[in-house]
Amino acid sequence: MLPDLARLIQLQKLDTFAEEARRTIADHPRRVQALDSRLNEATAALAAVKQHVADGQAARREAEKALAVVQGRLAKYKDQLLELKTNREYQAMQHEITAAQADVSRHEDRILETMLSGDELGRAVKQAEAELATVQQEVETERAALEQEARRLEGELHKTTAARAALVAETSPAVVATFETVARGRKGVAVAEARNGLCTVCHVRVRPQVFNEILRNNTIIQCDSCQRILYFEGPAAPHPAAAGAPGGSLDR
Repeated sequence: MLPDLARLIQLQKLDTFAEEARRTIADHPRRVQALDSRLNEATAALAAVKQHVADGQAARREAEKALAVVQGRLAKYKDQLLELKTNREYQAMQHEITAAQADVSRHEDRILETMLSGDELGRAVKQAEAELATVQQEVETERAALEQEARRLEGELHKTTAARAALVAETSPAVVATFETVARGRKGVAVAEARNGLCTVCHVRVRPQVFNEILRNNTIIQCDSCQRILYFEGPAAPHPAAAGAPGGSLDR
């Protein structure tokens, strides 16, 4: 293979890796923010359940206070019942007692509801606490992994920059200039493999005679469509006479 072509292939690999590494590093804050959001959601979920518990306890206390008031009133009515002299007064007091007893039942039912709800909420609190602990552990692990990845990529980028500079220094300036020009116009991809008579990036068919030249990997050839520098990756190039047979069947 032409040395300059081999260096361009390696240069493209370095540039592709560097671009992906830079994108990953740039995305690091967003990924950290996603972890923070996940932790905040779990924390908020636990806080919401605890608030429901507090609200339920407050409702139970209010129901117990109301029950005590009604029970006191009911006891008073029953005491007064013995002092009544007329049937009308007796019936009126019985009506009050019945209403008070209904209030007692209503408040007792409410207290029972809050107790049952409290049991369910207690279980919900334990579950939310367990989920929060799990999320905290997972977030901590993932955050450490992100930081380790960022440090590794920063180190690899430093090595890549040095390796790239060395390759550029060894390559013909004109070839490097072509590479850089194409890379700027093609989103950083200046070198592409040619396979089965096609440029594997733009997927346009290469002229048969040009593809036969690409098979040899001994010259700088650009795709007529996308201008990327083409190379062939595979077994040793066949003899020109043998290569011409399949090449002649390729469409232009």
